[in-house]
Amino acid sequence: MTIEHIPSESRGKVDFGWLRSRHSFSFGQYMDPARMQFGALRVLNDDVVAPGAGFARHSHANMEIISIPTQGVLRHGDSMGNSQQLPAGDVQVMTAGSGIEHEEYNASDEDEVAFFQIWIRPRALHLTPRYDQKSFPASDMDGRLRTIASPDGRDGSLVIDQDALIARGRFGTAARVAYEPAYEGNRLYFFVIEGSIRVEDHDAARRDALAIPAPQGVVSLDMAAGTDVLVLDVPQ
Repeated sequence: MTIEHIPSESRGKVDFGWLRSRHSFSFGQYMDPARMQFGALRVLNDDVVAPGAGFARHSHANMEIISIPTQGVLRHGDSMGNSQQLPAGDVQVMTAGSGIEHEEYNASDEDEVAFFQIWIRPRALHLTPRYDQKSFPASDMDGRLRTIASPDGRDGSLVIDQDALIARGRFGTAARVAYEPAYEGNRLYFFVIEGSIRVEDHDAARRDALAIPAPQGVVSLDMAAGTDVLVLDVPQ
C-alpha cells in the first residue's frame, strides 16, 4: 500500500497580516502543479484570521465547502440570507452549486479565529445552493472517529453532495483505530491537527498528513495520546 507523508512545512504559506494561512493544495498565490488536488479533495486551508478581519463577500460555484473552526468564532453571511455565528466545535457545510456569494469574518475584535476550510468537488454541477451548520461536542469525538460530513447524514453528520466522508477524532490516550474507506475506490487523507499518528511505518506529527491513494481494505491507525485528527475519505 502506497503511503505519502506530507510534512507540515511543505505546505504553501501566506501571511497578509490580517490572515495567516497554510495551503495543502494549490490556492491563491500558492501554486504547485504536483499539489492541485487529491481526488475530489481540492482545498484544505489552515487559516488564522486577526481580530475584526475577514474575507469580504465573494462568489463560489460548483463546490462543497466545509468550514471547521478550532479557535474563536467565525461570522458568516451569504446571498441566501443566512447570518450565523460559527464557534469552535461547530461545522458549516455550504453547497455552492449554481452560485453563491458569502463572507467570513472573525466575530471578535480581540481574539484570533482559527479554522480549516475544505473544498470537495460535488458529484454534479449547478446544484441548488444550500447552507447547514451543526455543533459537534468534543465528547462526541473522544476516543473515536466521529463522522461530521457524509452524503447520507450517517451518525448525525452534515450532508454533502459527494460520495465522500469527513471524520474527526480526539484521543486523550494512545489508541489503535481501524478505518475502512466509506466507498469502494475512495482515497484516504489523514490530517493531524494536534499530536501524531502512525500508519504502517509512516509517522505524521502536528499539521502533517498521510495520503493513501489506493487503500487496501482496512487501514490501522496508531494514535498517540493527545491526538486530534481529520479523516478525508474522497472519491478518486
